[in-house]
Amino acid sequence: MVKDIQPLNEKETRGGFGEGILEAGRKNPNVVALTADLLGSMKLNAFVKEFPDRFVQVGIAEANMIGIAAGLTIGGKIPYTTTFANFSTGRVYDQIRQSVAYSNKNVKICASHAGLTLGEDGATHQILEDIGMMKMLPGMTVIVPCDFNQTKAATIAIADYEGPVYLRFGRPKWPNFTAEDQKFEVGKAQILHEGTDVTLFACGHMVWLAIEAGKILEEKGYSVEIINIHTIKPLDEAAVIASLTKTGCAVTAEEHNVLGGLGDSIAQVASRHIPVPIEYVGTNDTFGESGKPLELLKKYGLDPDHIVAAAEKAMQRKKK
Repeated sequence: MVKDIQPLNEKETRGGFGEGILEAGRKNPNVVALTADLLGSMKLNAFVKEFPDRFVQVGIAEANMIGIAAGLTIGGKIPYTTTFANFSTGRVYDQIRQSVAYSNKNVKICASHAGLTLGEDGATHQILEDIGMMKMLPGMTVIVPCDFNQTKAATIAIADYEGPVYLRFGRPKWPNFTAEDQKFEVGKAQILHEGTDVTLFACGHMVWLAIEAGKILEEKGYSVEIINIHTIKPLDEAAVIASLTKTGCAVTAEEHNVLGGLGDSIAQVASRHIPVPIEYVGTNDTFGESGKPLELLKKYGLDPDHIVAAAEKAMQRKKK
């Protein structure tokens, strides 16, 4: 039953990153951290205390940080760059494209404060285009974990994953429900609940909201499949096809513009292999605004009620 999925606690996903990079640093002496004047916000304090010689405070110079990181890989280092998602992508896209992606450098671009749940900092910081921007770069892996435990596991795992990675997480405390001892597999979708009537594909903070929507749909008598697509690229196409073959319709849910994000990736797979009705939950070609995270999610249609409505619409379309 979907209702059996319960949170262990509430923690910031960025806190999972902080614990994860510390563990990655202990396991691999080549792991180094760089930040653009956001040591505390990126939860790097413990790493810096334990590995002061493996930390670079670049200051408010994000483009320079990407260039330094690319250079460090030539000496065999595994650099983790850290700043807010807006500055990790939009501000330095050219540097990432030319210095990291083009030459396939082993840089881990770690981005916090993504999406509407950044809250009061408003539209200038709530980047909603970054997943699309990064997944379009050849060779770039894009990961959007769902909670504290999974963010920690992903942060540790990418140290052993060769090639450029974009790791996206967030600011607010959020339900933490996945296993503490999980093994993170890049490119492997996580099936949280099996069902036959509709599939809910989600990533990041929206995974928990999809679970809450699944509980409502289950109470209404529907059988719901819930899949956490924590790796947007490379996408687990086999899992997507298998689920759509079973349920015949789907909803995608992401804290991102519906143009260019998770929904587009799922739709491409469906159009090639199993065309079925798909509804999209995300921001609709708009910027955000200042406000409390949950209130913003509701206003922009990224809450459980909207996911439920989208699922019912998809199932109705399937019948036609």
